[in-house]
Amino acid sequence: MKNPLLLLSLLFSVYVHALDNGLALTPQMGFNTWNHFGCGINEALIRQTADTMVKTGLAEAGYTFVNLDDCWQTSRDATGRIIADPKAFPSGIPALASYVHGKGLKFGLYSDAGNHTCGGRPGSLGYEKIDAQTYAEWQVDYLKYDNCNANTSPESRYPVMRDALNSTGRRIFFSMCEWGVDNPATWAPKVGNSWRTTADIWDNWNSMLNNIALNSILNEAAGQPYMWRK
Repeated sequence: MKNPLLLLSLLFSVYVHALDNGLALTPQMGFNTWNHFGCGINEALIRQTADTMVKTGLAEAGYTFVNLDDCWQTSRDATGRIIADPKAFPSGIPALASYVHGKGLKFGLYSDAGNHTCGGRPGSLGYEKIDAQTYAEWQVDYLKYDNCNANTSPESRYPVMRDALNSTGRRIFFSMCEWGVDNPATWAPKVGNSWRTTADIWDNWNSMLNNIALNSILNEAAGQPYMWRK
């Protein structure tokens, strides 16, 4: 594994009338697998990452989330329940979440508000309730929810997962990833704890400057408790 300090990303993520589920009093910070590893993920990587975050003092500094992005899932069973990749995660997601929690950290998963994820894995459209209940049973703390492979507006799809998560009785941070395409600053605060305002950021200066420019017009909706722009 390369220097984990280079792999940790601040999951920055604004305000109007907020979703108040008791979460997101401060911006979420931690590690997400996508930017560096893409689909090349497995349980050993996540365990090693959790260990490193604790050993290096990052966890103590507030970097508390360890989040699996796309490609952890492969299919659904006969009841519609999502199945994790048995080769990459032979111990199962609940065991992995337990390991992360044992380090004093929080565990996050990824899904998509479409028929398939951006990586072509099963999405949650039409399966919001069963997926939310599954995440709760697995002791998931955070859901990144993407916007690929759907034909209707994010405004109609994202509240369905919000309601499904809230109905489980477990507090799960809802991170909306609709890339800012439908001006989420005007509607997302009452739906999610954070929301994307741009496409993916990459490991270069021009990418960072471009995202700063795109966000500069949204300063009035930035950085208040319960809702964070990222």
